[in-house]
Amino acid sequence: MNVIRQEIDALNGLLIVEINPTDYSQKVKNTLEKHRKTANIPGFRPGHTPAGIIEKRYGKAVLAETLNTLANEGVYGFIRENSLDILGNAIPSATHAMEGSFDQPGTFKFTYEIGMVPTFDYQSVLTKGIEYHTVRVDDKLVSQQIEDIQRRYGKMISVDEAGPKDLMVGTFTELEADGTIKPEGISHSTTLSIEFIENLDVKQSLIGKKLGNQFSLDPSTVSKDDADKASLLGLTPETLPSNEVAFEFKITDIKRMELAELTSDLFAKLFQDGEITDEAGLRARVSKDLEQMFERDADRLMTRKVYDALINDVKMTFPEPFLKRWIKLSATTPIADEDIEKEFEAYLKSLKWQLIQTKIFKDSDTKLVYEEVLAFTKGLLISNYAQYGIPAPEDAELEASARELLTKKEQANSIYDQLAEEKLTQYFKTNASLKMKPLSYDDFLAEMKK
Repeated sequence: MNVIRQEIDALNGLLIVEINPTDYSQKVKNTLEKHRKTANIPGFRPGHTPAGIIEKRYGKAVLAETLNTLANEGVYGFIRENSLDILGNAIPSATHAMEGSFDQPGTFKFTYEIGMVPTFDYQSVLTKGIEYHTVRVDDKLVSQQIEDIQRRYGKMISVDEAGPKDLMVGTFTELEADGTIKPEGISHSTTLSIEFIENLDVKQSLIGKKLGNQFSLDPSTVSKDDADKASLLGLTPETLPSNEVAFEFKITDIKRMELAELTSDLFAKLFQDGEITDEAGLRARVSKDLEQMFERDADRLMTRKVYDALINDVKMTFPEPFLKRWIKLSATTPIADEDIEKEFEAYLKSLKWQLIQTKIFKDSDTKLVYEEVLAFTKGLLISNYAQYGIPAPEDAELEASARELLTKKEQANSIYDQLAEEKLTQYFKTNASLKMKPLSYDDFLAEMKK
């Protein structure tokens, strides 16, 4: 058997497989003999059918199957031995028919198309410069975080007058056109969080209201959408009345979160090892924790920016006709040409990123070995336990859980992807030219949302 490579251009090529009778004759003979031993043909005892009849009945099919197997072995052996960097798999040529006769078997030739991975440069994009946003952790941000802690450990109390962060408990009551209460109209008790009302004029009008006050209030002005409005009125979106319906609101209670005091008791709840004993120590710890948290967020944002830059700026040309044929031939279910065209740009973008990532890993000798993946999975499990305030189990049990998780294909793929992204992030931080750009917390959030 002989395999010849023909280059069409830098991205396309042919592999021509020549298969001689010496390559397939004995294999065909052996397969036909197996058929003869098991064939159940009327008029002959099993295993005693004449070889000529077996060959007449099964010969061409066995020859075709044997040639197909040999051709595939030849193609992929050649690709492997010559380290060809191809896209997808080799596919039968659309313009070169098989050469050879099944009626008079001799030398056969099969022609396959291959698409080559394009050459590209990603280093110049990394050295051009990528913005790396950090968050300025100032006193205001630390104070807000400490207040959140105080609220989390505080308690709800009832007050007589509403403030900007209070909860207003009351009843919406439907009114007639003349302002009187509508008999059998809508009446529903609910709670309004003044802090999160988006209509600033309405929000300001509620601040200073007192317990027992009754006043006209449009539910639309204190809700985010129709679903939220329906919930305030004890209805479903389908039964929601029009905006022309008037409502009165009567305050029955005003709840306020009384912040926990920064005392030794609170510090003991927060830090059981006793490392923090006063407000100054708490501020320093909160500041450090915020910096670490924002560094992780900054890394994710930086990785996204590098991804965008690589996808947009790395020049890469693909053998598009080959790829479209390969997609069509390798699909598990029939796929129309128009559907391929519709999704092709998204496919090329995904393929481009896959090739860039693969080359980065190869150039940096980065690998995802199982033991490292296992340790990473254990870390994810520990984080999940911590999220729910549950202590992690002993290492043996933790490892058993991690190994079990990695046997599940979908979860394992997700974990490998997470670890790959983490390694890419570290690579970018080390090898990309980063332009440090500190932002306020609000500006950083806005940048994350882009």
